[in-house]
Amino acid sequence: MTSPTGVRRTPKPPAPDLSRPHFHNPSSKRSSIMLTTGSPAPDVVLEDTDGRTVHLSDYRGSHAVLIYFMRSTSCPICNRHVQDLIRCRDELAADNVQVFVAVPEDRQEAAAWKAKRQVPFPVLTGRRGTPHEMIGLSRKVFGSMQQSGDILIDSQGIIRHAHGATMPTSSYDKKGIMAAVQGLRAHA
Repeated sequence: MTSPTGVRRTPKPPAPDLSRPHFHNPSSKRSSIMLTTGSPAPDVVLEDTDGRTVHLSDYRGSHAVLIYFMRSTSCPICNRHVQDLIRCRDELAADNVQVFVAVPEDRQEAAAWKAKRQVPFPVLTGRRGTPHEMIGLSRKVFGSMQQSGDILIDSQGIIRHAHGATMPTSSYDKKGIMAAVQGLRAHA
């Protein structure tokens, strides 16, 4: 592209689509992939607050899995989102959805938070790095803001909902989650 003054300019690359979450697949040769509705979920291996290994693939054939990725256990907005999930737990259980909460803190800190907040769901941490990093929810705004979001995977291992955000106020997509859960009923 040439400017009116005759200087050759390189066109700017298009701005990234920040309305959809980018999830990183460590085994992929590409730096990041988009988890999209209808795509197979990666087999992520995490650890719960009791030190047990949790493979998402272990739930294939038996339960749908909803994971809410908190920005931090100290985030008041994220804690309100967890409280809402607790209020919805009977409805989610009736639809055979196993809820997990993933936190970026270490196992000991996560266990203390779970006990203090009386969280009835398994709380997951990363075995190496954070659960967020394992699926590509990175740190934004000069590395100071941990992205958060939610993923719903059906019992066949297919992603039915994926949502991520940098700001915690928009990290919990309850309407999207409930619409996807309703879609699970239609497929049952």
